[in-house]
Order: sequence, then structure tokens, then C-alpha cells
Amino acid sequence: MLRNLCRLVGQQVGQQARFTAYRKFSSTKALRKDPALQEAAESGPPKNILVEKDKNITLIGINRPQQRNAIDSLTASQLCDAFANFEADDNSPVAVLYGVGGSFCSGFDILEISTDEKEEISVDILMRPEGSVGPTRRQIKKPVVCGINGYCIANGLELALMCDLRVMEESAVLGFFNRRFGVPMLDAGTIRLPAMIGLSRALDLILTGRPVGSQEAHDIGLVNRIVPTGTALGNALELATCIAKFPQRALIHDRNSVYSSTFETSTFHQAVQNEVMFTSREIIEDMQNGIKWFNQTFKPDTTHSWLKRDRSMADWDDEEVAEAAAQKEKLKKEQEAALAEAEKQKQAEKSQKKSKKAEEKPAESADSKDPKDKANEK
Repeated sequence: MLRNLCRLVGQQVGQQARFTAYRKFSSTKALRKDPALQEAAESGPPKNILVEKDKNITLIGINRPQQRNAIDSLTASQLCDAFANFEADDNSPVAVLYGVGGSFCSGFDILEISTDEKEEISVDILMRPEGSVGPTRRQIKKPVVCGINGYCIANGLELALMCDLRVMEESAVLGFFNRRFGVPMLDAGTIRLPAMIGLSRALDLILTGRPVGSQEAHDIGLVNRIVPTGTALGNALELATCIAKFPQRALIHDRNSVYSSTFETSTFHQAVQNEVMFTSREIIEDMQNGIKWFNQTFKPDTTHSWLKRDRSMADWDDEEVAEAAAQKEKLKKEQEAALAEAEKQKQAEKSQKKSKKAEEKPAESADSKDPKDKANEK
């Protein structure tokens, strides 16, 4: 009995080994036959993070749309490298972070940690020095604008909080959906969020994990702009271009001072000292050059002329943006003039109707007289 059982088990193990070997051989053979698969295998790891330049603006895109841009360990490492390269690039003052496809980011990829070595892998992902989904546990040295579309949830929302400014599409959704899965916040969201929107509102979003729409997010200060669906990247790029137009040394000084007073100092006196200490010789030189430009542009007898000019923020942007703003203003005036003209026509038609009615009444009264009265009049 025991001998037959051992023989049966040996046969099953042998069949499984032969099947596994055949499957591996078949997979390798198929890979060799398919040029596309062979090229993909030889090209190295996939480019889950896209980096490109638009003039002097660095565009960083999360490129895993089939996973709603969930970030695995490889993507997190590529994102850290992308931001490190941006910080080292002296020709790029501002970056834009966005999501490719229909969502910004749905947090880190839970499927990566759902394996037999669950504890070891989860600790490796969550305890990364820079963060589980990117460089979220440190302060980026230069401004970053975030374009939010689709879902921006869990650690993806913490990634958006890492950015300086957030542009959100009107149909996008924010929220700490990781609450329902028992996954904690480990990418500095519990530090940044209360500083942005206050303790009470931060606790509301963190403890409930409820979804937040664009209007509420804007009202509580979680995002800075609401834009139509499909335009987050374009508007984020426009905002970044606007920031890049300014002298960068003074801008970085003020930005560092704001973050220092918010996260690093405990007293007002210490924050003021840091504000002064952050001022370098280069910043003083830029300030002097700015004052010279102001004095050369606006003469003493026309000092207030710069206040009287009706200029929008688009004038600091590209000429195309300024032209688009002027065209929009022109269209608005034309529409207002058309409405005024239509209102005038309505009033003219009403007055004509009234005058016609006034002319018709005497004729009707004359026709309505009794024939006897008409005869007496004769």
C-alpha cells in the first residue's frame, strides 16, 4: 500500500516537472519568435516615468494608465531619479507633475505586496528613505506644480501634497481611500495636510477617507485652481510658465522662508531670523537690478502710471497667453454689446406696439358708435 502510494506521488511529481520544463521552453521559444516581445525584453525596464522639457519647464508624467498610475517600487525609484535630475538642472526653474491617461495617481501598487513574502516586501516598499511613491519625505528644492485629473487617492494624494501648487480638473476626485484597506499614510501627508487646510479639516479627510470633489477641495484650500476636464496639464504648464518668468533667487528665498516658518520653527522670532538669514548676496544683487529697472522704466513724474494700467496676470506669461486673454476680453465685450443691442431692439419694438395700439383705439371707438348717434351727428 505504502509502496504504491509512493510510486503514484513520484509519477505526479515527474509529470509536473516535465510540464513546467515544457512551459518554460515554450515561453522562451515564443519570445524568440515574437520580435516585439523580444525587443521589449532586451530594452530593459519599462519607462513608467516620462520626462520631457517644454522650453525651460520640466514635465514629469506617471505612465501606468492601465493600473490607474498606481506606483510600484520601480516607478517610485524612477520618480525619485526624475526629481533629482530636475533639481540638478539649472536651466529648469519649475516642474510639472501629471498623470498619463485618465488618472493622476491611485497610490502605491498593492498588488506588488500581495505575495508569499508579504511582510518583507511591504517593509521594503513602505520604509524607503525618500517615500513609498516617490520623494515625498523630503522638500523639493524648486517649485513643482501638480496637474490632477481623474483619481488622486491614497498615497497619490500625498504625492500631490508634496507639490507647491495643485491644478485640479472639475471632475477629478481626491481622498484617502487607503482608510478602508487598513493602509496607513506614510508619505508625509499627515504633516503637510494639517498645515494646508487646518487640523479639524485634515482629521475629517484622514479619518473618514471620504471622496472630495473639486469645489470642496478648492474651498478648503486643498487645491489652488479648478479647470475644465481634460485641461489639467495645459493649465498646470501655464501656471508653471508664469512662475518661471520671475527672478528665481528671490522667489526661492521666499518659498524656503515659508516652508521653514511652517515646518521648522517654533516661534515667530526664530522664523523672522531665518527669513533674514536666507538672504544671500546674489539675492541682494537681483534686488538692486530690479530697483534700477523700475527707476528706468517709471520716471519720477509718472510713478503712479504702473498702478493705472489695466494689466492681467497673462502679461507675465507668454505672448500667446496674453493674446488669448485679450481675445477673450474682446469676445466678452462683443457679447455684451450684442446683448445691449438686442435689448434696445426689444425696447424699440415695445414702443412701436404701444404707439400702434394708441392709434388703433380712436378708430375702434369711432366704429363702435351707435348708428342713431351717427345719424344725429349728421
